[in-house]
Amino acid sequence: MTEHRSGPVRSAAAREAILSATARLLVDEGWDRLTIEGIARAAGVGKQTIYRWWASKGALVAECLLDGRFFAVEPAVGDTGELLRDLRDWLTPVLHFLNTTTGRSLLHSLVAAATEEAGVGAHLSDAFGADRLLADRLRAAVATGELPPGTPVDQLGHAVFGALIFEVLSKDEIDVPAFLDLVGFLLGPRPAAGEPETPGSPAEPA
Repeated sequence: MTEHRSGPVRSAAAREAILSATARLLVDEGWDRLTIEGIARAAGVGKQTIYRWWASKGALVAECLLDGRFFAVEPAVGDTGELLRDLRDWLTPVLHFLNTTTGRSLLHSLVAAATEEAGVGAHLSDAFGADRLLADRLRAAVATGELPPGTPVDQLGHAVFGALIFEVLSKDEIDVPAFLDLVGFLLGPRPAAGEPETPGSPAEPA
């Protein structure tokens, strides 16, 4: 009985050591320097143990994303009944995290990993809440009339996340107020047909 139970316990411990080592090494060293050999050494396991469960380092990174091992931000999008306020509350800590050295380096590494491993890209936006959580909040806004019927909520979530990635990859620092203004322009209320546009940024707090 004891021997029968020891296998799964050892496997769980090895899995945890491997994923922890992968997450730590990706943050510390980046995607280009991440190797199966280095992960195995840091985790205290043989390479064959890793390859028994994962086909590549990209598959390991994808599972780390799925496990929520990278981001020290809360991905939940609240629902106070005010869409833009909720989006500002959700995005502000994400943007500030991505303005840190760790955050920028990590996202660069994850984007590089996504070019080689489809699973990384599949889980990357969801790690920030940009897929299911943001789309759910946008659907709620459609249901309450804050957004018009037929709003492409999934595509809008991807657009916000795509703009966020572009900001990180193309600039030294994200201009947080300007990015929030962009989100306000994309998702803020629109005047009815024939009504004039209201001057000012829709993303500014009340």
